[in-house]
Amino acid sequence: MATLVDSTVRYDLAESTSPPLRLGDLVDPAELRDLSLSYGTSRGNDGLRALVADDAGVAADQVLITVGAVEAMFLLAQDRSAGRAVVVTPCFPPARSVPEALGAGVDTVALRFDEGYRLDVAAVAAALTPETTLVSLASPQNPSGVAMTTDELDGVLAAVDLHAPDAVVLVDETYREATYGDAPVPASAATRSARVVTCSSLSKAHGAPGLRVGWLTCTDPGLYERLRNAKFVSTIACSGTDEHLAARLLRRRGEILPPRAARLGAALAELANALGGRPVEWVRPDGGALCCLRLAPGHDVPAFYARLAAADVRVAPGSWFGESDPVFRLGFGHLAPADFSAALDRLADALG
Repeated sequence: MATLVDSTVRYDLAESTSPPLRLGDLVDPAELRDLSLSYGTSRGNDGLRALVADDAGVAADQVLITVGAVEAMFLLAQDRSAGRAVVVTPCFPPARSVPEALGAGVDTVALRFDEGYRLDVAAVAAALTPETTLVSLASPQNPSGVAMTTDELDGVLAAVDLHAPDAVVLVDETYREATYGDAPVPASAATRSARVVTCSSLSKAHGAPGLRVGWLTCTDPGLYERLRNAKFVSTIACSGTDEHLAARLLRRRGEILPPRAARLGAALAELANALGGRPVEWVRPDGGALCCLRLAPGHDVPAFYARLAAADVRVAPGSWFGESDPVFRLGFGHLAPADFSAALDRLADALG
């Protein structure tokens, strides 16, 4: 997956962000002239934490600002590494690779394309043991964009209460605010249970991955303090400049997110139209700038990827996420509209 940031193609359909923001969209660069470059705090900027807390429904002292959502995932996995992790797949690769690298045993629960990647509560429950210390979920999921329902999350929490009393449930909400058209933003899972830790960032829905600002919410005071201290002894604090800009962005989310939702809705409709009659299936996403497609049986999978590469188009193969490579993730929010249309034409040619 390092190719996503280390190499470029003309038509990148592997990227899963919304349209990228520019610095001038947030602030006049001259305003940064007097910004102090001193250390921030381990918790993060007070105003930024208050903005995150207000949206999630928690208190500001239950928010920890992190270097992207991935640092939040790392801190929690490190805290839980003495036990086992139950990871629902396909998934954002670090959701599995980080606990494994930290020495935790990992038990996977594979969701199925043919079942629309719906969360299988019974399968998650069956994977739990008293040694389970972490359950890793995402809503909407990466790579599918499928969201879990409140009932599904409550079912997992009930099963954890019964079978894994020491476990924490991580809900990755990185795509929660990436909605379509006039659809409302779903509520955060942050207050659903004291077991729940959520993580998110400005990288996807807000189109600001270059700020490297994320966060976690944690309503367990003891766990929060361990996570805060782990951040302090590793990254110490986040970039004060990034936190300043992140607060600017969140204060204006009401004007920044709706045009993005409109654009994602239009791109999703264009994608649905482009796929008609093609030898490919797809799972329509609930949110996020991404979805999963699957080549029809009998398709020459290596030849398909070779045709895409020759056309200067990139998609994200399923093996990146714990799936098979007839499945691939397609991002429909990153490219400008004209480029997205051109990329879909090239994808159609590659599909045949």
